[in-house]
Amino acid sequence: MSIETVTSNTGTESAERDVLISRDGAVATITLNRPTRRNAMTLDSWIALREALGELALDDATRVVVLTGAGSDFCTGADLDKRTPMHPLNRMRQINATALAVAEFPKPLIAKVRGYAVGAGWNLALLCDLLITSRDAQFSQIFAKRGLSVDFGGSWLLPRMVGLHRAKRLVMLAEMIDAEQADALGLVSELVEPDELDATVARFATRLAAAPTVAVMQSTRLIEDGTTSSLRDALENEARSQAVNFATDAPAALRAFIEKRPPAFSGEWQVQQP
Repeated sequence: MSIETVTSNTGTESAERDVLISRDGAVATITLNRPTRRNAMTLDSWIALREALGELALDDATRVVVLTGAGSDFCTGADLDKRTPMHPLNRMRQINATALAVAEFPKPLIAKVRGYAVGAGWNLALLCDLLITSRDAQFSQIFAKRGLSVDFGGSWLLPRMVGLHRAKRLVMLAEMIDAEQADALGLVSELVEPDELDATVARFATRLAAAPTVAVMQSTRLIEDGTTSSLRDALENEARSQAVNFATDAPAALRAFIEKRPPAFSGEWQVQQP
């Protein structure tokens, strides 16, 4: 499996190794590569992550992406020791652009979490489509302990996931919770033993790589949009999505059903061009 480096246009020599991409068939892995800092992110790191996502979004050979951290931790949020002369508002807008790139990534995105996932690092994992974690993981909305308010989408994510009062407790008290507590709150897709994490993520990624990616991701967005739309709007959105599926992977599924064999999904547009 080859590994290539993703760099930020504004990156320094050290930041050039902050985010790595590796590929194994249809599955790509993005690794946050600052293990000596528990994968805390500088501004250059956030930009490099956004560029990595942009590259993989346009790579037809990649059907699923796994996001993880090097070493023993996922991500401990922003590296507060690294300063930048950029105005704080502009800096946050750059970071927010990365949050949107994660949330709007057009392919299945799996967060593989071990160790600490705190602050923006936890919200980064929550923005992924699936969060698979080992039992030794630790989570915190740590912002208040740093004199900060919640960011990286936490104010939008948490109330939708756990309800208003639980979201307020997580943010106001900045408590550290373990993986089982996060799972009980509905913030985990799959909870496994530490030595099973790699194999479990690989199994999920393999299944999703064989799935009808366009249909799966449309369903994901429909579910997300459905939390704030009316039934009428949701039905109309579903109709438009099915129209896309009828000209993408649905014909392959129908042929496979008739021929009594497993379908092979390509995600390719099936309409003949004039």
